[in-house]
Amino acid sequence: MRRLLAIWAGKLAAAAGRLIGRKSSASPGELALRICPTLIDDINKIVKNKVIVTCGTNGKTTTNNLMCSALEAKGYKVLCNRLGANMLNGIASAYVQAAGISGRLEADYACLEIDEAYTPLVFKRVKPDIMVITNLFRDQLDRYGEIDITVDIIKRAISEAGKVKLVLNADDPLCVQFARVDGADAVFYGISEKVLPQVDDTKEGRFCPICGTELDFEFYHYSQLGAYKCPSCGYGRPEPDYDIRNVSLKTPIRFDINGKSMEVNYKGFYNIYNLAAVYAALDVSGEGTDDFGKLLEAYKPQIGRMQEFSLGKPVILSLSKNPAGFNQAISTVNTDDRKKDVIIAINDLVNDGKDVSWLWDVDFHKIKDENLNTLSTTGIRVYDISLRFKYAGIDVDMMTDSMKAAVEAALRTDSEVVYILVNYTALYSTEGVLNELMKGYKG
Repeated sequence: MRRLLAIWAGKLAAAAGRLIGRKSSASPGELALRICPTLIDDINKIVKNKVIVTCGTNGKTTTNNLMCSALEAKGYKVLCNRLGANMLNGIASAYVQAAGISGRLEADYACLEIDEAYTPLVFKRVKPDIMVITNLFRDQLDRYGEIDITVDIIKRAISEAGKVKLVLNADDPLCVQFARVDGADAVFYGISEKVLPQVDDTKEGRFCPICGTELDFEFYHYSQLGAYKCPSCGYGRPEPDYDIRNVSLKTPIRFDINGKSMEVNYKGFYNIYNLAAVYAALDVSGEGTDDFGKLLEAYKPQIGRMQEFSLGKPVILSLSKNPAGFNQAISTVNTDDRKKDVIIAINDLVNDGKDVSWLWDVDFHKIKDENLNTLSTTGIRVYDISLRFKYAGIDVDMMTDSMKAAVEAALRTDSEVVYILVNYTALYSTEGVLNELMKGYKG
């Protein structure tokens, strides 16, 4: 009865949230867990096939949702926390939404995105069959601390998970070390050719995680991702079980994985990693991958994943939460040859991390290319990001506390496209502004 009451209460809370325009991705689950703390403990019993979890600093929401979309395209029923609420309350919210009014829940698979810091807590309740780890970068230092702390947390979680198949990014020296955890069973995916220009980049994990010596790189893609080897102890990039070559970054992106040609209508080099992780996890789970491209045709990117709005000219919204993410967003912006306006919003609320010193680790100087038309800054920390651009030698054309004003100004210029790069808590309000402007534009 307590479980049923928890599900009903969660559903009512979600409905109330929708009525007032809130996403309610975590609060219904939080309420449900207060009523029934063991609500999600039966996920392994309910799921008929496998529980697939995804964690890592960047790309986990996209990877998790791509996985869910691919499995649904095969006709499976999937339990998934699609909105990216990745702590216990977010998983509980997904459970509440998937359950029927009778409290009954059926699922062939579970695809669960999990916050790295919460993996040990989640794994006490839910045992994964497959664990995808996308990458590890510095993120929210006041919450996570340095990367070593996150690494230790994930190692502990893997040890507690029991029999789990790891799907690891071969190009990230920080991820590969998880294959050394006692009892670990791992496969690797990676990009085995030089694709991007070899320019200066911030390498956060450039030291060997085994002996501490600085790694030698044959080439790199971004941050510490690439072909590496330790000159001291020999630790290095493993041969990928899922090998990516012949990459073309023109839209649609094209690449080969284990000799099979793929074509997907996405932007951003980093999305190749997300797609490879999904491909590997599907294969490991025993699902066919011959129709991989078709499986993803119905996938719609979540909010802020290079999400495009039509306002007379395209306006592209991108979520970037840390230096590696911002550097990749800037790289994607720079590959667009159109004349463009760029808006950057930085907040410092609890979910963003109060410490914004990470702004000085972003290669903001690279945003100044020949096609940049105007640059605007906004958000709670508008002065911090504007100062950062001053030291990067780039003039800010507009500083404002209003995202709407920044967007409206960009729409009046002669640019061909507008890019908006935001951190976490600026995301939903920016989407609201863009949706509001779209209504007016259509009218």
